[in-house]
Amino acid sequence: MNPKAMFALNITMIFAGSAIVAIAYNLFLLPNRIASGGVSGFATIVYDVFGIEPAITLWAFNIPLFLAGVLLLGGFKYGAKTIIGTAFLPLVVLLTSELPPATQDPLLGALFGGIGVGLGLGLVFRAQASTGGTDLAAQILNKYTGVSLGASVVFFDGLIVFTSALVFNLELALYALIGLYITGKTIDIVQTGVGYAKVALIITNDETHVRQDILQKVDRGVTRLEGYGGYTDKKRPVLMCVVNRNEVTKLKQVVQAADPHAFVIVTNATEVLGEGFKKKEVGYN
Repeated sequence: MNPKAMFALNITMIFAGSAIVAIAYNLFLLPNRIASGGVSGFATIVYDVFGIEPAITLWAFNIPLFLAGVLLLGGFKYGAKTIIGTAFLPLVVLLTSELPPATQDPLLGALFGGIGVGLGLGLVFRAQASTGGTDLAAQILNKYTGVSLGASVVFFDGLIVFTSALVFNLELALYALIGLYITGKTIDIVQTGVGYAKVALIITNDETHVRQDILQKVDRGVTRLEGYGGYTDKKRPVLMCVVNRNEVTKLKQVVQAADPHAFVIVTNATEVLGEGFKKKEVGYN
């Protein structure tokens, strides 16, 4: 894909992702008072206490945070694309503020709100952009205090959830934690897929026979790695093979038939790019 088409695709993903986040916020999170982290969670608290429109709070905090990120983090890390997400998300929140709630059940609100926000943010992140908010605050804290980025994110999101427990009640704060967890898992799925492939590591004394049978009977490539026995300190070949989920049983049967004493480890592969699997991802620069 040429650079112009890639840039257009990224911009489309930012607009679409920001819109999905905003709609999920108005349909599920705000009406159920689910403040699951981020500036949007803070906006929920402010709206409930002071009646200020969430879009206003989002603009009031996201834009200064973005400018602070530019000044303190050494330039436009995400550039124009993050400006789009930072400005467009609150706009859609404002335009869809009259939508009727999809549910009055806080558990359903946390679950489906978390899915919607995670789906939208996942699209924005795939475009190598951001919607601003506490992510930028976490990066600033990380740079100037040495606190890890993960701990910084947890700190800001946890602070908002803790505040919601004081302003609302503990039960709604617990629902907010559920929403936060679901959001993170959904972002991972959007970013890397659902883990449809498996990686098999095979330790065998009959490497030639096993390798040839995998190549011919399973029709998958094999990579030969060099390993050493931890007890014997002897060199042991390790065969690595990546297969689809529906090929795992066949692979194990072929290996067992070739070498009944082979040691086989099968684990998930979150994402596989290359011949025989998914082609090169779109949506990245």
